[in-house]
Amino acid sequence: MNAAEYEAMYRLEDTLWWYVGMRRIGEALLGGRLQPGLCILDAGAGTGGNLRWLSRFGAAHGIDVAPDANRFCSERGLSTVARASVAHLPYRNATFDLVTSFDVIYHLGVSDDVGALREAARVLKPGGTLLVRVPAFNVLRSEHDAAVHTRQRYTLDELRAKVTRAGLRVRRATYANTVLFPIAAVARLAGRMRPAGSQDDRSDVHAVSPIANAAFGTALDLEAALLARWDMPVGLSALVVAERE
Repeated sequence: MNAAEYEAMYRLEDTLWWYVGMRRIGEALLGGRLQPGLCILDAGAGTGGNLRWLSRFGAAHGIDVAPDANRFCSERGLSTVARASVAHLPYRNATFDLVTSFDVIYHLGVSDDVGALREAARVLKPGGTLLVRVPAFNVLRSEHDAAVHTRQRYTLDELRAKVTRAGLRVRRATYANTVLFPIAAVARLAGRMRPAGSQDDRSDVHAVSPIANAAFGTALDLEAALLARWDMPVGLSALVVAERE
């Protein structure tokens, strides 16, 4: 991603409905696996918002290959972030209880997504957990995907198969951001009707009105409560919780 995208993430990651709500969804999916005292890796830490959330549950480490991401993590005061790629994690085998990967392996910079998942499996302890999230459905590609350098959007079956190929046992697989899916799908498909070049590389990472932020956040809060018990049949994101045996 470009420097402006990282700057927008850094400014909004603690308050924008999508970031806050997706952390709640991640917490709902992990459930009782989130216990104090964990050793955690966020593989692709971005500007560090998720890493700071994960630090509530233990010693949280992060990696990111982008210098801008590492700089913003430092500005957050995060001292356990290394500059490295998800393809070559700089940790010993069986180091972590939990590895997270939030919207990373879909990126143009990750040429081998199964290889990256194998690296996550390698650094997990036996019985450790992986939570991976990717954007869903190639038909929903938009200007935002151009802005963040999307290589691929996934179906849940594709993500589940890749996690299995990496040697992990899938425990849960679900879509998320389901409540708002119809609105977003219509907006993204309508965007394809704009004249070519009129909205090139337009990112979705931008501030919204307080009313919209609260409304969208409430929708994801509702969804997190539902996901604590049930999987969703469709959504803007695909997520898998898997375990190393």
